[in-house]
Amino acid sequence: MNSLEQSLQHAIPLINQRLEELLSPSDEPLLTTIHEAMLYSVRAGGKRLRPLLCLLTAGALRQDESRVLDIACAIEMIHTYSLIHDDLPALDNDDLRRGKPTNHRVYGEAMAILAGDALLNRAFEVLCQLPLAPDLVIRVIAEIASSSGTAGMIGGQVVDIQSEGKSIDMPTMRYIHENKTGRIIRSCLVSSAIACQATAEQIELFDRYGYNIGLAFQIADDILDIEGDEATMGKPVGSDLQNRKSTWPALVGMNGARKAMQEMIDEANRALDPLGDSPAVTALRDLARFIIERKN
Repeated sequence: MNSLEQSLQHAIPLINQRLEELLSPSDEPLLTTIHEAMLYSVRAGGKRLRPLLCLLTAGALRQDESRVLDIACAIEMIHTYSLIHDDLPALDNDDLRRGKPTNHRVYGEAMAILAGDALLNRAFEVLCQLPLAPDLVIRVIAEIASSSGTAGMIGGQVVDIQSEGKSIDMPTMRYIHENKTGRIIRSCLVSSAIACQATAEQIELFDRYGYNIGLAFQIADDILDIEGDEATMGKPVGSDLQNRKSTWPALVGMNGARKAMQEMIDEANRALDPLGDSPAVTALRDLARFIIERKN
C-alpha cells in the first residue's frame, strides 16, 4: 500500500462522516426531498481527491488536518453541485454518474438545480463558520469564491460551451482546462495553505503543483472519454465527441496529449521539492502519478 492509498484509507471515512454532519437533514418535513437530493449526490462517492488535497496540504505543512477539514468538505460540496448541474440536459445531458442515475434522473430537473444551488450555498455557510482568525477566513473564502466563479470553474465552463462544434486553438483549450477543472483543484491547496498560515513562497509551491495536476487531470479525462471503459468509469464514454467538444487529443493527438500530461506531472513533482520529505508530500507525489494511471 503506497502513501496515497494509506491517505485515502484514512481520509475518506473522515471526510464522509463530516459531510454527513454538515449536511444533516432539516427537521422541517417540507424540506425532506431537497435534503435527500443533496445527500444523494454527495453520497455517490467518487475519489474524494479534492478534499484529500486539502488534508495533504495541511500534512505537508506539519499542521493538524482538523484545521482544514471543513474547507475540504465545503470544496467537495461545490464540486458535487457542479457535477449535478453538468449532468443536466441543458449541459452534458448525462444519465449516469459514478454508476448511478444522475440527480435529475432521480429527482427531476427542477429539484436537481435546487440541490446544486443548496450545496453551493451550504458550502459558503460552512466556510463563514471556520474556527480561524477572521483575516484567514476572509482570504480562504475569497480564494474559493474566485476559483468557483467566472474567474475559475464557471468561466471555463462558459468558454467550453461556447466552443462546442468549433475549431479552437491551444490557448483557448488551455483556458478551458485551467479554469473548468484546474482552478478549483489549485484552490484546494491554496486555500488550505492559507488556513495553515503558510508563507507566500509555500503558497506559490502549492499553487504550481495544483496548476499542473489540474491540467493533467483534465487531459486524462479527455483521454478516458475516448479510451475508457464505461463499466469501470461508471458513466458513458464518448460524450465529448457527441457534444462536439474540443479536447486535448483532438488538438495534438493522443501521443501529444500523453506527452503534455507527463510534462505537467513532472513539473508538479518539482514544485514539491522545497517542501522536503514527509508522508503527506509522498502522498502528493503518488497522487500525481495516479492522475495519469487512473482508469476512471
